Amino acid sequence: MVESPPFSTPVPAEDGWRQTHLGRLLGHAMRRFDARVLQLMAHDVEVPLALSNLAARDQVSAAHVHITRHLALQGDRLTDLARRAGMTKQAMATLVDQCEAWGLVTREADPLDARARRVCFTPTGLAWLQAFRNAVAQAEAEFRDEVGKDVATVVAIGLEAYAGGDTQDPLWR
Repeated sequence: MVESPPFSTPVPAEDGWRQTHLGRLLGHAMRRFDARVLQLMAHDVEVPLALSNLAARDQVSAAHVHITRHLALQGDRLTDLARRAGMTKQAMATLVDQCEAWGLVTREADPLDARARRVCFTPTGLAWLQAFRNAVAQAEAEFRDEVGKDVATVVAIGLEAYAGGDTQDPLWR
């Protein structure tokens, strides 16, 4: 019978890096920013009351914001929308179904392909989009106030460079 060597677990000299590395900090910052945007939208008087109530009860999540963030004003096919948002077509279809039930979007015939459908903002969806724009502007202003204008500028430039910097690339948006 062969004995295995005793199992020993190496003890890391310092373990704090797991809580403070850049990826974790970026994730926390993004969740905080998105939560603040949704909170602002929940209290925006321009947002239709039903949507405001959904946002206030945490029924609208950062995942739903993907549609707000990525849907082109002229509409998109579901596959294009999913690709831009970095989601599967099935996951995006679920979000579109929910947003359609809430009156944010509608599915319309694609003028370029009779077999395809386009996801388009409704007038309510466009009001939601404007509320999103206002909330993002306010959340960015709050960020600048909290960290200072110079730091906010450096962070924005650094994140743009790190993300690829090509804001015209549809995958970046």
